[in-house]
Amino acid sequence: MTSAPLVIIGSGISGLFVALEARKLGPVIVLTKGSIDDCNTRWAQGGIAAAVGPLDSPEQHLADTIAAGDGLVDEAAARVLCAEAPARIRDLVDYGVAFDSLGGEVALGREAAHSHSRILHAGGDRTGAEIETALTAAVADPSITVLDHTLATRLLVERGRIKGVEALALQTGDVETYETSNVLLATGGAGRMFTYTTNPDVATGDGIALGLDAGAEIADIEFYQFHPTALHLSDAPPFLISEAVRGEGAVLRNPVGEAFMSRYHPLKDLAPRDVVARAIVTEMRSGGWDSVLLDCTGLKSVDLAARFPAIYAFCKGVGIDMRSNPIPVAPAAHYLMGGVRTDVWGRTTVEGLYACGEVACTGVHGANRLASNSLMETVVFGKRVVEHIESGERGAAAPSPRAVTVKPPPGVAPSHTAVQDMMWRCAGIERDGAGLREGIATVASWENAKPLATRASHECRQMAVLAALMLNAALERTESRGGHYRNDFPDRDDQHWKRQQVWKREP
Repeated sequence: MTSAPLVIIGSGISGLFVALEARKLGPVIVLTKGSIDDCNTRWAQGGIAAAVGPLDSPEQHLADTIAAGDGLVDEAAARVLCAEAPARIRDLVDYGVAFDSLGGEVALGREAAHSHSRILHAGGDRTGAEIETALTAAVADPSITVLDHTLATRLLVERGRIKGVEALALQTGDVETYETSNVLLATGGAGRMFTYTTNPDVATGDGIALGLDAGAEIADIEFYQFHPTALHLSDAPPFLISEAVRGEGAVLRNPVGEAFMSRYHPLKDLAPRDVVARAIVTEMRSGGWDSVLLDCTGLKSVDLAARFPAIYAFCKGVGIDMRSNPIPVAPAAHYLMGGVRTDVWGRTTVEGLYACGEVACTGVHGANRLASNSLMETVVFGKRVVEHIESGERGAAAPSPRAVTVKPPPGVAPSHTAVQDMMWRCAGIERDGAGLREGIATVASWENAKPLATRASHECRQMAVLAALMLNAALERTESRGGHYRNDFPDRDDQHWKRQQVWKREP
């Protein structure tokens, strides 16, 4: 048995940033089921949002965040995010992140639903990779132990308090126990629950299932953001085409050349992501197309190869020169707004269990995340997790009086593909009661079994748990709001649904 003051599960920006901040408290152990490089952070292109421009302010950033969240943003948490964002940019610079500059000043971009240019980039469209690279170099520290290919399978809880983590060493098959009084869930999102996603293979929602099993509350799990513009080719994987491309002036067109977004929203191509994603689906359905076109050919004043080096190189590699040819795109699962419910210190409802990043539900994103707030959320609340542990105050987040008790399904999904096909069909961009009930029945039919001692088997169990939660939450919410759209309830219903849904496991 190994012990440490803090065990972190996940090696994306939230896990590594917290490890660096927490090393002053004593040895830190980071468990990651893949390698240290496997995370959503590395894939983040758009940038990181902070009100650092001369005409911007945290209040304006807050207003945009609340507007994008479609009535469900926790204002206290969002105020923390926007107020502390500039200081966290300085922390990242101290850890070696080199943000892009122009004329000696930090370069600030604009993305959808932001009222000001407040998006910082690093390496053009390689922001996530640049941050991950800098933090990975910084954690080469004797006080931080990173254990690759180590899958957390159970959180150990005694009388409502964290006592440790049980994990499977994937290369040997050994089960290890890590004794600790503080655990951080930093496992990222769940895009691999869906057929088409911008997420890497590790994003299977493990942390949410671990949290639920440990007794933590789960919130806003029905709200999934589908990015409107992922490269769509039959012989290439989905690849994120950043919203920043539209921010520079690229235009969405249907295959007959019509710029269609003016028919759907006054902000046209810079409308909120859920609006753009559904508009694209509508266009594809109306013409029988499997994609639409993102036209960058009119951007004569932008050096696309320099501004978007990763996107340009990937497109070039599959035969598309984005300077002269439009890019075929379609929506793909991108970001989960919900997760393990936390307070503004990253505390869950289990004492000693914290959550940060996409696995967490701080309430900042509400029903629909504002672009580029996600990377900032990881460092703002990651810093607060360490501050709370350092304070010695202990305690857990207050439980929700509205939490609904659920019994997780005992079954293990037959395969990743079985989950993905069902979720894309039954709980994708557009949903309805019949499809959601079909999905719930499918999960209930999966064989009752214990996971085998493999990564894939454990992921299939966690994915089944998360699928059941998502489907039931989406079925219960009989309205459309943000990342949750019901064809059978197309209107927003503030009278009944201007509130979170919160779930917890049977004792």
